Amino acid sequence: QVQLVESGGGLVQAGGSLRLSCVASGRTFSNYDMGWFRQAPGKEREFVAVIRWSGSRTLYTDSVKGRFTISRDNAKNTVYLQMNSLKPEDTAVYYCAASYGRPSPSINIFEYAYWGQGTQVTVSS
Repeated sequence: QVQLVESGGGLVQAGGSLRLSCVASGRTFSNYDMGWFRQAPGKEREFVAVIRWSGSRTLYTDSVKGRFTISRDNAKNTVYLQMNSLKPEDTAVYYCAASYGRPSPSINIFEYAYWGQGTQVTVSS
């Protein structure tokens, strides 16, 4: 089992920044690819970003490229999502998730076995 706890969400004006953190406990964090997903009201949960277990590769959904950066610190069992130039359409609950044993980092929600409880991000216009 892997337990994930997100933090860092909040209310910010458009154009502002937030940094989300996700701390893992349980099994060896450095064995897992770590992803960030988000879910807006009335919408399905969607992929945002993923980082390979080694930190060697990252993927982003098109709408956040150039604005968001995913990173990890395996010594601290933590993955981060730095969000800059935030837009109202970024408003959602953000979840971190862990995936194990994949040949490459995945954008598929169903390939993540462990999830945090989510943290709310609200961007005002």
